[in-house]
Amino acid sequence: MTLKEQVLSSPHLILILTAIIGGTAARLLVLREDFRQYPTYPNGYLSHAVIGFVAATLGAVFVPALMTNNLTSVTFLTLALTQFQGVRKLEQTSLQLMEETEYTKRGNAYIDGISKTFEARNYIALLVALIIGVIMEALEGSQEPLRITVGIAGGVVVFYFLKHFSKGKVISSIASVAAGEISIKNNELFVDDIFVSNRIGIKRGQEMLLEEGLAVVVTPHSDHYRIALDNYGQRQAILFEITRSLGIKRYHFTRKDYVDGRIVFVVVPIIQNIKRMITSVENTPLLESTQKKHKFIKEWADDNE
Repeated sequence: MTLKEQVLSSPHLILILTAIIGGTAARLLVLREDFRQYPTYPNGYLSHAVIGFVAATLGAVFVPALMTNNLTSVTFLTLALTQFQGVRKLEQTSLQLMEETEYTKRGNAYIDGISKTFEARNYIALLVALIIGVIMEALEGSQEPLRITVGIAGGVVVFYFLKHFSKGKVISSIASVAAGEISIKNNELFVDDIFVSNRIGIKRGQEMLLEEGLAVVVTPHSDHYRIALDNYGQRQAILFEITRSLGIKRYHFTRKDYVDGRIVFVVVPIIQNIKRMITSVENTPLLESTQKKHKFIKEWADDNE
């Protein structure tokens, strides 16, 4: 039997098709347009779906190729992984070019997190397809319905594990978010008892802030979480999500209370909806570059006392 006949044999063909469908489905399940409205619809969906299909195909053909001693495919898989890293760089470049068109910028830290997320989701598609292929190959000789069912079941388990493992935290995981009361005292802007700015313009601007301004106060659950909230990139990401969700008419401010670590965000938005503003802040991703494991910091400090 030739190599071509082995690869295109009926069991292998069913394996490949099942794994491709399973891996592509996994990519589509994590390809969702959330409150951040990214990826954009429909072109963003299409590009990421196609890349996910390619990733699933690579995972699906890996096992049959390996079983038939087609080691060239292994080299091709390595090159494909390098291309996925190129996709991350392309995503970074695209978002950085868009920065100049945004009223409030995402910031480099947020862009880096978004691009890494989309790269990781392609690996989910690849690994799900690969696991389906491994399981179905291990059950070679069994009835096809059994192979397909067990293979898909294994893919589902791996998918949920990877989805849970790669799921990042959001601001609500480390802090509480509440509406703040805007006031102006001696031409200075305050939210609750926190000084925000003395650059609020003439009387018309002050009236706009009092009548149309919205404010939220982010309070960390503990001092340890102040490290993340103090990060400029994290605060820039929060401000971007507020303005992206509500629009921006004129002002936007952010200020930190140095005593207890509270962070204030003030905007004069197009859409007057404080609940949406709170939700946008609560669901802003916690950037990976800002996260520090308190346990290891404490252990290091104890060891060096």
